[in-house]
Order: sequence, then C-alpha cells, then structure tokens
Amino acid sequence: MPVRTAQAVWEGDLARGKGTVALGSGSYQGPYSFASRFESGKGTNPEELIGAAHAGCFSMALSAMLGKAGYAPKRIQTEAKVHIEKVGEGFKITRIELHMVAEIPGIDDKTFHEHADAAKKGCPVSQALAGTEIVLDAKLLQS
Repeated sequence: MPVRTAQAVWEGDLARGKGTVALGSGSYQGPYSFASRFESGKGTNPEELIGAAHAGCFSMALSAMLGKAGYAPKRIQTEAKVHIEKVGEGFKITRIELHMVAEIPGIDDKTFHEHADAAKKGCPVSQALAGTEIVLDAKLLQS
C-alpha cells in the first residue's frame, strides 16, 4: 500500500507567525496561521484538513460497505465539523460531527443506518481518531 505524505512549514512565533501546508500529491498547497486556526483568518488549518480527510474516508468506506452488500449508492455527501477547544494548558480536538446525506436505491432505513454506523467505526480515519468523540447524523434520501 502507498504511503501518503504532506508537509508543513511554520515561520515565527505562534501568534504572529505564518505557515504553509502542502499535500504530497501536489493537489493543494496553501497558507495557515493562528488567525485561520483560532479566529476567522484566511487560509486553512489542521482541523479543516482533518475534517476533509474524515469526510472523504467515511464516504468511501460507506460506499465500499454498501457495494459489498449489493447496493449501488448514487451519492454520498458528508460534512465533518471538527471541534477544537482549550483543555487545560493546551488545545484538543474534542468532537467530530459527521453529517451525511445519501441516495441509495433499494435500501431500507434500518439497513442504511447499520451500514453508516459500521462505516463511522471502520473507516481508517475514524480509527486513527479513536480518542475523539465521533458522532454521526445520517439521512437517507428517498429516490
């Protein structure tokens, strides 16, 4: 299996410094800063990148599980909300909310939720983030 890479460079102190992050694939490179992480500044931040990774991983895991069970999903759309909070002297990602809406022909609501819960627990990013509370709000659209 391939090993994926990313890199980050930070220059300066925490409050006034700045950095860049880049994906090894070359598909994204951009700035991040204290303001983009803890305020509303321009640029990305580690939590946003974790959210994108988690949403993508969960959607793919659910698609794979559904395919193995004989279902052909039309669309799975997932938003991840990553909460970072001050805990003690530092910061911690305390909760990730996955909000997913899916179109899956021929599946009943109970079976859909069983597969969604299994994907939440089984996707590699969820497993990597097992020390964080992960909640799922899954909605099945009727086609």
